[in-house]
Amino acid sequence: MSSDISYTTEEIAKLLKISKLTVYDLIKKGELPSYRVGKQMRVDAADLEAYKQRAKGLQAAEHRPAPAEPVSFQPAAVGAGGTRSVVITGQDISLDILVKHMEKQTPGIRPLRAYVGSLDSLIAMYRGESDIVSTHLLDGDTGEYNLPYIKRILVGFPYLVVNLLSRKAGLYVQKGNPLGLKDWADLSRTGLRLVNREKGSGARVLLDEQLRLHGIRRDQLQGYGEEQTNHIAVAGTVAAGEADVGVGIEKAAAIVGGVDFIPLIEERYDLVVLKSAENMPWIESLMGILRSEEFRRELQSIAGYDLSRTGEILLET
Repeated sequence: MSSDISYTTEEIAKLLKISKLTVYDLIKKGELPSYRVGKQMRVDAADLEAYKQRAKGLQAAEHRPAPAEPVSFQPAAVGAGGTRSVVITGQDISLDILVKHMEKQTPGIRPLRAYVGSLDSLIAMYRGESDIVSTHLLDGDTGEYNLPYIKRILVGFPYLVVNLLSRKAGLYVQKGNPLGLKDWADLSRTGLRLVNREKGSGARVLLDEQLRLHGIRRDQLQGYGEEQTNHIAVAGTVAAGEADVGVGIEKAAAIVGGVDFIPLIEERYDLVVLKSAENMPWIESLMGILRSEEFRRELQSIAGYDLSRTGEILLET
């Protein structure tokens, strides 16, 4: 295998037939040495092959009688140079800014980004596959964001929930809103073409909760099964005339252009971290960053963010 070949996390996930979060977990544990190229993590082919050989050796050792000298396989808790990888899930640009500040202000930490939806992120945290989860999940019965889901999924875990920001969510419609869509109830209209988000995303949960609350069946919506994996792709599909409506955040409409946005709800975008003795040093650094003027100034330069509660602890167990 050529020494100049390297793989992205997505390519490794496909080669090993595992999830991308599992790849991040292997990187976090130091089993897969990695390095950053721009915003992308890469693993050299030689390191991937070495990992595969170690895994095969471990599997073989588990299925044969104990040798005269014991065989041990102990994955490293940290990466090269004593740094520890911290996996941060979510897609908002505010997380990229947060990563930049953590890289500068938190020694011994290597932040890794995983572009995973809110619900899947919480499940990954439950499985030990993520360290900082960003989430924007509406509970339609209470009107509360995030806490009902966090309490149900992270049962028995000590954790901290802190606000990152709030932002407007609603409907993307074609320029000029030719169909005159105004609110969630309008999604019941016959013949309306929807473009959806993937299962586990906050926007998908928001849509499903609104459909439930308004008594609209999913099979009424043409295109309910047509999925995109981010807000910009949803807004772009509507702008291109390939759908009449989609659900997402205001900022993506401004980026895409050629699409109008109907704000319908203010959603709270929170961070969740698990408390442990090992995590406390970087959690303290994280809280300092969230409450710093420098971090807030950078977020304030981005239109559409409400920072009135940024850094506020919403729940601690």
